[in-house]
Amino acid sequence: MRTLDGETGQERAGTKEAGPVSESESWKERGVALRVFVYVFATHLFAGFVYLLFYVGEHAHK
Repeated sequence: MRTLDGETGQERAGTKEAGPVSESESWKERGVALRVFVYVFATHLFAGFVYLLFYVGEHAHK
């Protein structure tokens, strides 16, 4: 089976990609994991703030 770049799996087997994950890729994976953690944390923080606004608005003396 050919890939989009026209190589077969056997042709790629001798390249660097077939070996263990390189140092730069492990840093990229850590960066992605950190970014996901920050985005999830920020989303929950924003949702908590919106919830607080609704709570305060509901209990406001009108």
